[in-house]
Amino acid sequence: MTKQNVVMADAKSGINMAIAVAVSSSSLFAATPEKPAAAPAGYVSISRKKLLKNLEIGGGARINAWVESMRASSPTHIKSTPSLADDYLNSWMLHHPSALDMFEQITNASKGKKIVMFLDYDGTLSPIVDDPDRAFMSDAMRATVRKLARYFPTAIVSGRCRDKVYSFVRLAELYYAGSHGMDIKGPSKKGSKCKKSQTILCQPASEFLPMIDEVYQTLQERTKSTPGAKVENNKFCLSVHYRCVDETKWNSLAQQVKSVLKEYPKLRLTQGRKVLEIRPTIKWDKGKALEFLLESLGFANCNDVLPVYIGDDRTDEDAFKILRDRGQGFGILVSKAPKDTSASYSLQEPAEVMDFLQRLVDWKKKRVSLQRRSRMA
Repeated sequence: MTKQNVVMADAKSGINMAIAVAVSSSSLFAATPEKPAAAPAGYVSISRKKLLKNLEIGGGARINAWVESMRASSPTHIKSTPSLADDYLNSWMLHHPSALDMFEQITNASKGKKIVMFLDYDGTLSPIVDDPDRAFMSDAMRATVRKLARYFPTAIVSGRCRDKVYSFVRLAELYYAGSHGMDIKGPSKKGSKCKKSQTILCQPASEFLPMIDEVYQTLQERTKSTPGAKVENNKFCLSVHYRCVDETKWNSLAQQVKSVLKEYPKLRLTQGRKVLEIRPTIKWDKGKALEFLLESLGFANCNDVLPVYIGDDRTDEDAFKILRDRGQGFGILVSKAPKDTSASYSLQEPAEVMDFLQRLVDWKKKRVSLQRRSRMA
């Protein structure tokens, strides 16, 4: 078991008390999930295994591997015949069917269990936009998430700074896990003894804050020569956005980022959708955040809980894999194109996410109403 530092903050006195919370590693199943048919010729895709293998090669090849992966994160282009593309899509959908089409199956699996919702933000609750500072969620989505939280414990798990995500969502009743789960805060609750408002905090990478700030300043200066590049400080990690960078400049941008990180071996570089992510090398990610939140909610080692994680990015795969390995709950990938994923189901865009969440609310509301009538009869 791996112990991580957790802070219990008294909201009234401002006194912080550090305690250790154990987060156990999930056991792996021997069997691996069946894979869909191979992608047609010309289909842009790169697996994590291939990427990691390429990164083990020397300097130039390592940069080229990152550029190859950066291209792979752009919208997929299928150059093969439509029939081959359709065959591949149909095969992928067979293994990752629409969560809307399979809604009844999903709710049937929740019988006798408590559903706990985990939601990514960008690309899941809000559309992907060129300017990350303008990734606003719609009022309709906010209203839907608010209703969702009335019936199910709900957490937002994002690579963004926790405060930035909260400024977008603005719902105090949710749990927020920012910086890829390295900055977790839950809603205030009354303590059983002192009856004071308490908040659960988890910040396992606090010691890296000075280093993150230093790298942020350096990257801002180094990337000035790349038009469209934007460095975002997410407190416990950094994001280098290249959505607005000309593709001919991706190689030089990757070199700039890698040259800075050479001086910081305690930081690692990963990738998301049109973004390079810089994170501490600690063993913590969205999957670990999911496990921590389940434990904080009192669902550790429980068989009567059904975690549901919805996300669109590579970083969400850590959470999808945790659920698959636990054999408990399921992941839903938000994507219009087939991707290598550990998620069980799929949705195409935030509009479908909102539809799914609303259907879940309506289903739960109906069940609660029926239970009340049954007790009154």
